[in-house]
Amino acid sequence: MPKFSVIIPLYNKEKDIEKTMASLFAQRFSDFEVIIVNDGSTDQSERVIKSLTDSRIKLFNKKNEGVALTRNFAVKQATSKHIAFLDADDYWHPHHLENLNNLIEKLPEAQWYATAYEKKHNQKLITSMISPILEKKGWSGIVDDYFKNSLIDALAWTSAVCMKKSFFQQLKGFDATITNGAGEDTDLWIRAALASPMVFSTQISARHNLDGSNRISHTPTKNRVFFNPDKYEEVARENLYLKKYLDINRYSFAIQHKLAKDLDSFHEYVRKIDINNLNSKQRFLLKQPRSVLMLFIRIKVMFESFGTRLTAYKS
Repeated sequence: MPKFSVIIPLYNKEKDIEKTMASLFAQRFSDFEVIIVNDGSTDQSERVIKSLTDSRIKLFNKKNEGVALTRNFAVKQATSKHIAFLDADDYWHPHHLENLNNLIEKLPEAQWYATAYEKKHNQKLITSMISPILEKKGWSGIVDDYFKNSLIDALAWTSAVCMKKSFFQQLKGFDATITNGAGEDTDLWIRAALASPMVFSTQISARHNLDGSNRISHTPTKNRVFFNPDKYEEVARENLYLKKYLDINRYSFAIQHKLAKDLDSFHEYVRKIDINNLNSKQRFLLKQPRSVLMLFIRIKVMFESFGTRLTAYKS
């Protein structure tokens, strides 16, 4: 039995998957199998995978059902005790699985693990994730409060997370009623954090490729079913940082719906936000008309093209 089962959902990623696979096969820790599920791709993604001859690859094909059901299906095929997720346009540094393995060796009874990651915004700009936990240079261990440390960039990001397969199944996997990358991962991480503490390494070993091709997060807002923060509101009454985390997600969803000219949904999200949980930038942006928000997006993209990240999530 391999130490890791690497889970890769594949849908129309012919332009990215080869680089992603190259980063996987460059891992210094090589005891893994690769579960790739082709979710009804209509491009040459399957051909690219079939051109690879590594015996650790297990390729499955099915009709297009979305990323949540695809990942859930892939986990069922996994033979390892530990599952590590890797999206088909992301990148692992050569020490990523080694990083995860060190966490497992250090705390083998833990249920889920993650490493620090960086974000590739464009060809000129790669930035580290932002979290107070990264102030602990070279640290690894049990996270004291997942939500407190996830208010700017979440500690859990799909291509940097590893779970015990049994824990993933206990949580019933990704919620497939959430569609087109509208928070099915966020929803699972909340359930995981409420069920068991995360083990984390502040050593960056994965890269989120924000300029990849055919990103589902670019699906029009009105064609997406968003994760519902309300389902966690009751438990959030006794967890102030969870409440703040939920409200920051509501803020994000509200902005997206205003941009999509869905003002009914915008007002519904805003109505449920405790405004004290937002920073001054976020409170300011909520009040702006769509035209001003569009202008700020163009300014943000311009700054990123010059090599500077702007974010409303950091005060």
